[in-house]
Amino acid sequence: MRWGWVVVLGMFVLSVDEPQWIRVFSGLSPRQFDRLVSIVADRGGVRIADGRACRPWSLRLADRVLLVAVYLRTNLTHRQIAPLFGVDKSAVNRIIASLEPLLALETTPIADTAGKVFIVDGTVIPVHDATVADASKNYRRSANLQVMIDADTCLAIAVAGPLKGSRHDSHAYTESGIEAAAGTAAVMADGGYQGNDVIMPYRKPIGGQLKP
Repeated sequence: MRWGWVVVLGMFVLSVDEPQWIRVFSGLSPRQFDRLVSIVADRGGVRIADGRACRPWSLRLADRVLLVAVYLRTNLTHRQIAPLFGVDKSAVNRIIASLEPLLALETTPIADTAGKVFIVDGTVIPVHDATVADASKNYRRSANLQVMIDADTCLAIAVAGPLKGSRHDSHAYTESGIEAAAGTAAVMADGGYQGNDVIMPYRKPIGGQLKP
Protein backbone atom coordinates (compact mmCIF):
# COMPACT_ATOMS: atom_id res chain seq x y z
CA MET A 1 0.00 0.00 0.00
CA ARG A 2 1.33 3.40 -0.87
CA TRP A 3 0.86 6.16 1.63
CA GLY A 4 0.48 9.78 0.60
CA TRP A 5 1.89 12.47 2.83
CA VAL A 6 0.16 15.80 3.21
CA VAL A 7 2.36 18.52 4.60
CA VAL A 8 0.64 21.59 5.94
CA LEU A 9 2.93 24.57 6.15
CA GLY A 10 1.81 27.22 8.58
CA MET A 11 2.62 30.82 7.69
CA PHE A 12 4.93 32.54 10.15
CA VAL A 13 3.41 35.80 11.38
CA LEU A 14 5.45 38.10 13.59
CA SER A 15 3.57 39.23 16.70
CA VAL A 16 4.15 40.39 20.27
CA ASP A 17 2.37 37.20 21.33
CA GLU A 18 5.73 35.50 20.64
CA PRO A 19 8.05 37.65 22.81
CA GLN A 20 11.15 35.63 21.88
CA TRP A 21 11.07 37.25 18.44
CA ILE A 22 10.92 40.82 19.73
CA ARG A 23 14.65 41.03 20.47
CA VAL A 24 15.59 39.19 17.27
CA PHE A 25 13.73 41.57 14.97
CA SER A 26 13.74 44.86 16.90
CA GLY A 27 16.87 44.65 19.06
CA LEU A 28 14.80 45.46 22.16
CA SER A 29 14.10 43.30 25.18
CA PRO A 30 10.39 42.60 25.82
CA ARG A 31 10.53 44.99 28.77
CA GLN A 32 12.09 47.76 26.67
CA PHE A 33 9.54 47.13 23.95
CA ASP A 34 6.63 47.39 26.41
CA ARG A 35 8.04 50.74 27.50
CA LEU A 36 8.22 51.85 23.87
CA VAL A 37 4.56 50.91 23.31
CA SER A 38 3.60 52.95 26.37
CA ILE A 39 5.53 55.97 25.05
CA VAL A 40 3.85 55.70 21.65
CA ALA A 41 0.44 55.44 23.32
CA ASP A 42 1.15 58.51 25.47
CA ARG A 43 2.24 60.48 22.41
CA GLY A 44 -1.08 59.90 20.70
CA GLY A 45 -0.93 56.32 19.53
CA VAL A 46 -4.05 55.48 21.49
CA ARG A 47 -6.09 57.97 19.49
CA ILE A 48 -5.16 56.22 16.26
CA ALA A 49 -5.04 52.75 17.78
CA ASP A 50 -7.99 51.42 15.83
CA GLY A 51 -7.77 53.56 12.71
CA ARG A 52 -10.85 55.09 11.17
CA ALA A 53 -14.23 53.66 12.07
CA CYS A 54 -14.87 52.63 8.48
CA ARG A 55 -11.40 51.18 8.02
CA PRO A 56 -10.03 49.71 11.26
CA TRP A 57 -6.46 48.53 11.60
CA SER A 58 -5.85 44.83 11.09
CA LEU A 59 -3.11 44.90 13.75
CA ARG A 60 -3.34 46.08 17.34
CA LEU A 61 -1.17 48.96 18.53
CA ALA A 62 1.62 46.79 20.00
CA ASP A 63 2.01 44.81 16.78
CA ARG A 64 2.04 48.00 14.74
CA VAL A 65 4.78 49.44 16.96
CA LEU A 66 6.74 46.23 16.43
CA LEU A 67 6.26 46.56 12.67
CA VAL A 68 7.68 50.08 12.67
CA ALA A 69 10.57 49.05 14.95
CA VAL A 70 11.45 46.21 12.58
CA TYR A 71 11.27 48.58 9.63
CA LEU A 72 13.61 51.10 11.25
CA ARG A 73 16.11 48.49 12.40
CA THR A 74 16.29 46.22 9.35
CA ASN A 75 15.59 48.67 6.51
CA LEU A 76 13.44 46.02 4.83
CA THR A 77 11.10 47.31 2.16
CA HIS A 78 7.36 47.63 2.78
CA ARG A 79 6.77 44.74 0.40
CA GLN A 80 9.15 42.52 2.42
CA ILE A 81 7.65 43.46 5.80
CA ALA A 82 4.03 42.87 4.76
CA PRO A 83 4.13 39.02 4.78
CA LEU A 84 6.03 39.02 8.09
CA PHE A 85 2.98 40.56 9.78
CA GLY A 86 0.31 38.98 7.60
CA VAL A 87 -0.87 42.27 6.09
CA ASP A 88 -0.68 43.83 2.65
CA LYS A 89 1.77 46.48 1.46
CA SER A 90 -0.76 49.31 1.67
CA ALA A 91 -1.38 48.53 5.35
CA VAL A 92 2.38 48.66 6.02
CA ASN A 93 2.51 52.08 4.31
CA ARG A 94 -0.30 53.44 6.51
CA ILE A 95 1.10 51.98 9.73
CA ILE A 96 4.58 53.41 9.19
CA ALA A 97 3.22 56.80 8.13
CA SER A 98 1.02 57.07 11.23
CA LEU A 99 3.36 55.71 13.91
CA GLU A 100 6.92 56.39 12.76
CA PRO A 101 6.87 60.03 13.99
CA LEU A 102 5.79 58.80 17.44
CA LEU A 103 8.87 56.57 17.71
CA ALA A 104 11.29 59.40 16.95
CA LEU A 105 13.87 60.08 19.64
CA GLU A 106 13.38 63.46 21.22
CA THR A 107 16.57 65.49 21.36
CA THR A 108 17.61 66.96 24.70
CA PRO A 109 19.18 70.38 24.12
CA ILE A 110 21.46 71.66 26.87
CA ALA A 111 21.60 75.39 27.51
CA ASP A 112 25.01 75.36 29.22
CA THR A 113 27.50 73.07 27.45
CA ALA A 114 30.53 74.11 29.52
CA GLY A 115 32.24 71.10 31.08
CA LYS A 116 30.09 68.65 29.13
CA VAL A 117 31.39 65.75 27.05
CA PHE A 118 29.51 64.79 23.91
CA ILE A 119 30.02 61.90 21.48
CA VAL A 120 29.41 62.32 17.75
CA ASP A 121 29.23 59.80 14.94
CA GLY A 122 27.78 59.59 11.47
CA THR A 123 25.44 56.94 10.14
CA VAL A 124 24.83 56.18 6.47
CA ILE A 125 21.16 55.48 5.70
CA PRO A 126 19.92 54.20 2.32
CA VAL A 127 17.35 56.61 0.88
CA HIS A 128 15.59 57.15 -2.44
CA ASP A 129 15.53 60.95 -2.30
CA ALA A 130 17.81 62.03 -5.13
CA THR A 131 18.42 65.43 -3.51
CA VAL A 132 20.38 63.86 -0.64
CA ALA A 133 21.22 60.37 -1.86
CA ASP A 134 24.63 59.53 -3.28
CA ALA A 135 26.79 56.42 -3.59
CA SER A 136 28.50 55.78 -0.26
CA LYS A 137 30.88 53.33 1.36
CA ASN A 138 28.10 50.74 1.59
CA TYR A 139 27.71 50.88 -2.22
CA ARG A 140 24.13 52.09 -1.96
CA ARG A 141 22.58 55.48 -2.55
CA SER A 142 22.53 56.87 0.95
CA ALA A 143 22.46 59.97 3.13
CA ASN A 144 24.93 60.82 5.90
CA LEU A 145 23.34 61.82 9.22
CA GLN A 146 25.43 63.13 12.10
CA VAL A 147 24.20 62.26 15.59
CA MET A 148 25.49 63.73 18.88
CA ILE A 149 24.76 62.33 22.34
CA ASP A 150 25.65 63.27 25.92
CA ALA A 151 28.41 60.96 27.16
CA ASP A 152 26.93 60.91 30.69
CA THR A 153 23.25 60.34 29.98
CA CYS A 154 23.48 58.81 26.46
CA LEU A 155 20.58 61.08 25.47
CA ALA A 156 20.54 62.61 22.01
CA ILE A 157 21.69 66.23 21.91
CA ALA A 158 21.35 66.93 18.21
CA VAL A 159 20.67 65.18 14.92
CA ALA A 160 21.88 67.09 11.88
CA GLY A 161 20.06 67.28 8.58
CA PRO A 162 21.08 64.77 5.92
CA LEU A 163 24.05 65.27 3.62
CA LYS A 164 25.11 63.28 0.58
CA GLY A 165 26.11 59.76 1.54
CA SER A 166 29.47 60.27 -0.14
CA ARG A 167 30.42 63.05 2.29
CA HIS A 168 33.09 61.92 4.73
CA ASP A 169 32.41 62.34 8.44
CA SER A 170 35.31 64.78 8.78
CA HIS A 171 33.56 67.18 6.37
CA ALA A 172 30.00 66.37 7.44
CA TYR A 173 30.86 67.31 11.03
CA THR A 174 31.20 71.00 10.11
CA GLU A 175 28.92 71.17 7.06
CA SER A 176 25.92 69.66 8.83
CA GLY A 177 26.02 72.16 11.70
CA ILE A 178 26.48 69.46 14.33
CA GLU A 179 29.76 71.07 15.40
CA ALA A 180 27.98 74.29 16.29
CA ALA A 181 25.43 72.35 18.38
CA ALA A 182 28.25 71.17 20.66
CA GLY A 183 28.90 74.68 21.89
CA THR A 184 31.80 74.70 24.34
CA ALA A 185 31.52 71.00 25.21
CA ALA A 186 34.38 68.58 24.56
CA VAL A 187 33.48 66.24 21.70
CA MET A 188 34.68 62.66 21.31
CA ALA A 189 34.77 60.99 17.89
CA ASP A 190 36.47 58.17 16.02
CA GLY A 191 39.35 58.38 13.58
CA GLY A 192 37.06 59.44 10.76
CA TYR A 193 36.98 62.96 12.21
CA GLN A 194 40.67 63.75 11.83
CA GLY A 195 41.31 67.41 11.19
CA ASN A 196 38.46 68.55 13.45
CA ASP A 197 38.68 69.86 17.00
CA VAL A 198 37.58 66.60 18.64
CA ILE A 199 39.02 64.07 21.06
CA MET A 200 39.99 60.86 19.27
CA PRO A 201 41.22 57.58 20.76
CA TYR A 202 44.89 56.85 20.34
CA ARG A 203 45.92 54.24 17.82
CA LYS A 204 48.98 52.16 18.53
CA PRO A 205 51.63 52.65 15.81
CA ILE A 206 52.63 49.55 13.88
CA GLY A 207 55.42 47.91 15.83
CA GLY A 208 55.45 50.80 18.31
CA GLN A 209 54.09 51.69 21.72
CA LEU A 210 51.55 54.23 22.88
CA LYS A 211 53.08 57.27 24.48
CA PRO A 212 51.83 58.31 27.93
